[in-house]
Amino acid sequence: MAEALEQVRAIALALPEVTERLSHGAPTFFVRGKKTFVMFVDNHHDDGRLALWTAAPAGVQSLLVETEPDRFFKPPYVGGRGWIGVRLDVAVEWDEIAQVIEDSYRCIASKKLIAELDARHG
Repeated sequence: MAEALEQVRAIALALPEVTERLSHGAPTFFVRGKKTFVMFVDNHHDDGRLALWTAAPAGVQSLLVETEPDRFFKPPYVGGRGWIGVRLDVAVEWDEIAQVIEDSYRCIASKKLIAELDARHG
């Protein structure tokens, strides 16, 4: 669990103006300290999962949950808003997780911050 959190932390905190603090007992990542885009959840209400809950572009949640239900799920509370649950207790491709986190950031961040991120990618 600690290793996965460190990986997620490194990816998320590298994005422009991202901060971390506990929210509802879970390490949570915010854009400009206000807007949540990723939650790191360990055994939420005894669901047995180590996972991320992330914002996602419209339509992505149903596509991922239907095509890869062993890796993706509709998380409680935020799933109704299209967020996806991403399991970290199965084989993890960290490049893919980095892309999921960046996609989540792009759903929440301002156009200015997205432009700053794009400039970093060159």
